[in-house]
Amino acid sequence: MYRAGSDGSLRLTLPELLGVGGIKLGGNYGAGYDLQSVLMKNFKENWAQMAMGVVLIPVAVRTASKLIRKPVILPANRMLKSVGLDVKI
Repeated sequence: MYRAGSDGSLRLTLPELLGVGGIKLGGNYGAGYDLQSVLMKNFKENWAQMAMGVVLIPVAVRTASKLIRKPVILPANRMLKSVGLDVKI
């Protein structure tokens, strides 16, 4: 069973931020930590993953779609047109 706030003072979960499960809004901090220090620690530990998720993944998807567009999509459109369907994929 999950208990919000029982996983340590430097781990921040959504129920802790929203004040669910008997924990005050903003989290349950021990050993002198406050919301700002916990958020900064989490940001410093996870900034690379966030940057990759926000910046690199969309760039990779756009690049991959441009690379596969010509060899895959163009012949499929030609085949559909030769069958009599004027549909573009």
